[in-house]
Amino acid sequence: MRSNLLILPLLLAPFPAVAQKPPLLPEKDAAALAQELSGETAKRNLEGIARFHRQRGSQGFHSAAELVAERARAYGLSDVAILQFPADGKIFYGTQRSRPPWDAETGELTEVSGSPPVCDKEKVENGKIVFNVDCVANVHKLASYDAQPVVLAEDSESADVTTGLIEVGDGTKESDYAGKNVKGKIVLVAAQPGAVQDLAVGKFAAVGIVSYAQNQKTAWWGEDENLIRWGHLETFSPNKTFGFMVSLKTARALRERLAKGEQIRLHAVVKAGQHPGNLEVVTATIPGADPKLKDEEIVFSCHLDHQRPGANDNASGCVTILEVARTLQRLIADGKLPRPARTIRFIWPPEIEGSLTLLNGKALHVINIPMFSGTLEQSVAFHERMKNQPPPAQSPVGPAMDRLSGPELAARIKAVIHMDMVGGGPVTKTVFHVTRGPMSLPSFIHAVAWAFAAFVNEQSYNFAAGLLAEYPLVAPEGGKEALQAMDTPYTMGSDHDVYQDSSFKIPAIYLNDWPDRYIHTNFDTAANIDPTKLKRAAFIGAASGYFLANLTPNNVGNLLSILFEDRSASTTLIFHRANQLPQPERDATIKNGVQYLEAATDSVTRFVSIALPASAGFSPRDVSSLAARPAQASGDGLFKVARKATPRGPATVFGYDFVNDHTGAQIAKPKLLDYEGLWGEGFEYAYETLNFADGKRNAQEIRDAVSAEYGPVPLDLVVEYLRTLEKIGVVEQVK
Repeated sequence: MRSNLLILPLLLAPFPAVAQKPPLLPEKDAAALAQELSGETAKRNLEGIARFHRQRGSQGFHSAAELVAERARAYGLSDVAILQFPADGKIFYGTQRSRPPWDAETGELTEVSGSPPVCDKEKVENGKIVFNVDCVANVHKLASYDAQPVVLAEDSESADVTTGLIEVGDGTKESDYAGKNVKGKIVLVAAQPGAVQDLAVGKFAAVGIVSYAQNQKTAWWGEDENLIRWGHLETFSPNKTFGFMVSLKTARALRERLAKGEQIRLHAVVKAGQHPGNLEVVTATIPGADPKLKDEEIVFSCHLDHQRPGANDNASGCVTILEVARTLQRLIADGKLPRPARTIRFIWPPEIEGSLTLLNGKALHVINIPMFSGTLEQSVAFHERMKNQPPPAQSPVGPAMDRLSGPELAARIKAVIHMDMVGGGPVTKTVFHVTRGPMSLPSFIHAVAWAFAAFVNEQSYNFAAGLLAEYPLVAPEGGKEALQAMDTPYTMGSDHDVYQDSSFKIPAIYLNDWPDRYIHTNFDTAANIDPTKLKRAAFIGAASGYFLANLTPNNVGNLLSILFEDRSASTTLIFHRANQLPQPERDATIKNGVQYLEAATDSVTRFVSIALPASAGFSPRDVSSLAARPAQASGDGLFKVARKATPRGPATVFGYDFVNDHTGAQIAKPKLLDYEGLWGEGFEYAYETLNFADGKRNAQEIRDAVSAEYGPVPLDLVVEYLRTLEKIGVVEQVK
């Protein structure tokens, strides 16, 4: 999950009334899912994945990918493969510049007292050289990659230096370096290494970075001084260097000593770096049974990459969709569930860049995974032994595998269930969200997910309160608390952003935890994961995906009452937001909200190719006059732009930013990216501004649409952003 998430106001309306029986699915099908899903099985798989340092393109990622693929084959899934896409820093996959793989072997940061220790007092014992005790005492280890891989910032380069440490505050402004000679020194900074490397190393000639960047700001921010945050250097910065991450406790001690005038010398040894290689994506399917629908696909997605341990982020999502796969395949094989009409696909990629690569590119090689007969523990032990060995031989992708990636795959996907952080137990202080899609892509599938989540809320609360609960969905080794899932407006930060981008227009259900006080830290461990939470997330996802995989004109009637209740609750949020605004912002918000609700209902007709009865429409108040009222526009607000066919994908992503890379000296960075709205941040306004650029809306109408979603924004900022996208070749003006 991305680190700069903004949680929008929650949908505060009461949960829809849900009976004791499960919604949408036949009760026998829901009961079969509830009985077979295992939080313990999911957590055992999580404990295996969390042992690997899973950076993009690394041997640790490959080992985790093989582990997932072997489990999928052992569970009986079809078409299990690891797809490989070349990544060298030059190839583009849509808006994503491929980032070269990064591996590390060694990373140690030690403090050495006084001059570098000269161990001239070694002695020989039994033919071996041993160090004098006094010499060894001169060294104090501050960070070790072998012990905790999180201490070495991603994209660090090899080094072997001994030099002084200088503290420069945040390190992000030139004023932080005023009066300090950091040339040839290591700088101690409060910001992420990537945010300071061009100044510290590029401008002021420091040789390395030690960072105590804190985690995302939540109510628990800065509370635990032992947390070490996952650190990043900029992949494409010309100022290559190394970075070490230390805890706030360690940093405070260093700062206090430096403030007293003490000289601190550090010895940094790093063996790491980028290299040409492959980005890998694991995929597997449960083939559909309907001759007319089996080429349509419902996708379960997660992201497999992360630092070790990375338990909730995002081993939890990966093992939960793996458990969904196991459960559905087992129930189908045992005759307890009919095979779905549509194909169900499971995808385990690196975050965002993996999904962009998969939907844009063609795999160059494929690693087919044979049936694995060993246990999970045997597989984990094998990969631990093999993690430093060369990867297995690759096979070229043949014509039969072409359908596994690229635009052809994207065209077959009808909907996505994406899971990124779904297992946090009470100690993580997290809240579970069932997150809706953006207003630029209205869809009924979010009502489906919320119907199942509301059912789990009711059943889990009743169980916790000692009331009747036929489906408590409690794991024997897990907790017994109520789930208390929240129905949440669209938030960005994971692979669901890629699918729902206007290039692809694939609606996605997003299941996620936030806040999580241990996200992106060394304390994101398997011990904090609750098997009951995993089981409940798996049930919501499995029930939603299985229902969508079987949705046809014959059973669409089951959906209408759910849509009616969902629209009632959504309308409450629209009017709640509109009432916070002055005229004419209020009217524009209601107008766009009503259009969104109507389009969400209409999306059923596109999914199943059937016309809904007139009674499916729902308008709780007389807003027809507002919905029909044209937006007032003049001057710059009148021009229209449409997205070009390529490049495909969000214009602003992490790891590589298409807009930032194509602006600068000649084209100024758009001010919209730094805008703060009532319910959203600049990158969210930018994402939806591009999505609404459909050639039909003018700039004023686009401005009104993003204002309805995130709060009023000045027209000139939207116009400037659209003009920038036009200059860098993402959109073109429509006459």
